[in-house]
Amino acid sequence: MRTWPAAGSRARAAARDRVEREALQQGVRYRRIFVMLLSVIVVVSSVVVLLGTIGLFAETRARPLTPAEQNQYKQEEIARRWQAWPATGVFPEEVKYLGLDRAQQYARRVGIAPETECGKGVDASVAGILDNHGCVTMLRATYVDQTASFVITVGVAVLKDEASRVSASEELTQDDRVGVLPVAFPGTVTERFGPDQRQRTGWVGAGPYIVFSTAGYADGRTRAAIPPEEILHSELWPAAKSVGNQIAYFLADPPKVPPCTQGNVC
Repeated sequence: MRTWPAAGSRARAAARDRVEREALQQGVRYRRIFVMLLSVIVVVSSVVVLLGTIGLFAETRARPLTPAEQNQYKQEEIARRWQAWPATGVFPEEVKYLGLDRAQQYARRVGIAPETECGKGVDASVAGILDNHGCVTMLRATYVDQTASFVITVGVAVLKDEASRVSASEELTQDDRVGVLPVAFPGTVTERFGPDQRQRTGWVGAGPYIVFSTAGYADGRTRAAIPPEEILHSELWPAAKSVGNQIAYFLADPPKVPPCTQGNVC
């Protein structure tokens, strides 16, 4: 039997409509899925940003320093003083010391030597110890006592940290004939002060620093020319030791620590 054209057209049209409706419905479903995924991504991103902001605020907001942070602040401040301070800050123009009858007197700085390698500022036996423990540099200055009778050279050996300084100090001997090498300044009362003129030497630890001191007579007398009992009991060495200790105190004096991570207000 022959199919009537009108009936076939209606069937094909209905089929096309059905296919289009199914395609449209599928597109709507895909769009809904896409919108849902996009919404989830936006929500998750917002949560991540919010949590990150909260975390950043928690990290950067001012809060009291912990005891460990306070100690670290002190150590870092002390360790950088040899660079942060001017040379005249490390070696003040005048340093107090106690003279005869414990009278307060002042040693006067004659000059500051150029910064040098640790091994070049001390005797060889001391140089090896400093080098083995990572000595960074050596700073030296020379003073005279209030009567200009004694010449005192102070040397600051800068170690990389306090632990290194402690280790190096444990290996230093108590031999008072070796230590920092004197620095003389021509045309001054110190010009005759050399290694042979050293009467005694010593050192003290302070933070990451070993502060050496050595002293002699301004008239150029050698250690060999002085009776042993005078070397041990003269006024010279207490004055020299006091000057070295004062400079060590300046360098290692604990700084004032801010109470909070961002200053004085938490």
